[in-house]
Amino acid sequence: MSKERARRRAEREAERARAIRANEERQARAARRRALLTRLTPRPTARPVRFYRQSGLLARRHRAQNAVVALGFLLVQVIAWLVWGSFPISFAVLVLSVLFVPVVVTLAFDRRT
Repeated sequence: MSKERARRRAEREAERARAIRANEERQARAARRRALLTRLTPRPTARPVRFYRQSGLLARRHRAQNAVVALGFLLVQVIAWLVWGSFPISFAVLVLSVLFVPVVVTLAFDRRT
């Protein structure tokens, strides 16, 4: 019985050693592949990427339109708060404003025509 256990243990250790070797070979192949890919891929330039605002007539027009919309929205909220001063009414004006702003923007600044 002791010889049988020793033989099975030796087989397990041999199988484990084969698996370890196979794993090491796979990892070495993967490392060589990664090294080759890093050598072959072009490196990005050292210049940092900068984000600029769009310039031009259309960009200025869109910024102005967005400013008018934001100012109008804020003005409606302030007037509602000053006139009624009640939280439920101010909240209702806020919800209605959020719903109607896209409609007003489409009617006032429609760019399709």
